[in-house]
Amino acid sequence: MAQIKQDMPPEGGYRPIHFKRIPCKTFFSGAAIIGGYVGMTAGAAYIYYLNYGAVFRRELEVKGGSLAIYPMLLAERDRAFLKQLRRNRDEERELMKNVPGWKVGTWYGEPVFVGPEADKFHNPSISEYYVHSSYKDMKKIVNMQFAV
Repeated sequence: MAQIKQDMPPEGGYRPIHFKRIPCKTFFSGAAIIGGYVGMTAGAAYIYYLNYGAVFRRELEVKGGSLAIYPMLLAERDRAFLKQLRRNRDEERELMKNVPGWKVGTWYGEPVFVGPEADKFHNPSISEYYVHSSYKDMKKIVNMQFAV
């Protein structure tokens, strides 16, 4: 039977384990970092002060231009809306010209709107507005409106 040999440490023992913290090399002291921060902030505030007037005037001009042109853009949007409604009526007249007794703007001769507000303008639904367009075009516009 073989003799069992136990593993033992080397003569004189193992070297000591280094567990003491080794701090990083400091490039700046705390006072230097705070001083640099204060200096950079002061410099940035001065540059901001120098440019604030010009930036404010540019933004004021852009806002004024937007406010001035906004009523015209609304009028053009309304004009395009009414032109499309007119094209829809013309298309309906062209499609149904061979149907006897068909009147444009009615449902088989019956008025669509009845009552005291029958003569007032009624906004059509999206499907009525895009009735003569492709479904793909209508979905593109509808998705664009709901995305905003």
